[in-house]
Amino acid sequence: MTKKITGHTLRAFTLTELLVVLAIIGILVLLALPNLMPLIAKARSSEAKQQLAYLHSLQKAFYFENSKYSPELKVIGFELEDAENAQYTYEIISASNTGYKARATAKTDFDNDGNINVWEIDQQKNLKEVTPD
Repeated sequence: MTKKITGHTLRAFTLTELLVVLAIIGILVLLALPNLMPLIAKARSSEAKQQLAYLHSLQKAFYFENSKYSPELKVIGFELEDAENAQYTYEIISASNTGYKARATAKTDFDNDGNINVWEIDQQKNLKEVTPD
């Protein structure tokens, strides 16, 4: 659309043109979103892998000082920096003098397929996805 104001011509889009473009972008996003959900879930699982690796290093340090693994996260100093926005909850499910197992469980079903993502790590730093999402 062209509008004249005191001898100058301004070019602009009409509200209808802008709404049509936004509607087209919205439709394209809705078409692409189902294909992107597995990628989004995979990206979110990187939090669990990173935090479990950190937990493993804390458990190793605790083991070298005490000759046993701790059953409590607070004892080894594991604390999430931004716990409110964390995608997973973390727990130590078993600990003894010879080993431990820790688990990260997703707070939500990332791709709405009915499965909650679960990761585990042990004293050998064997990180495995117990329940894929």
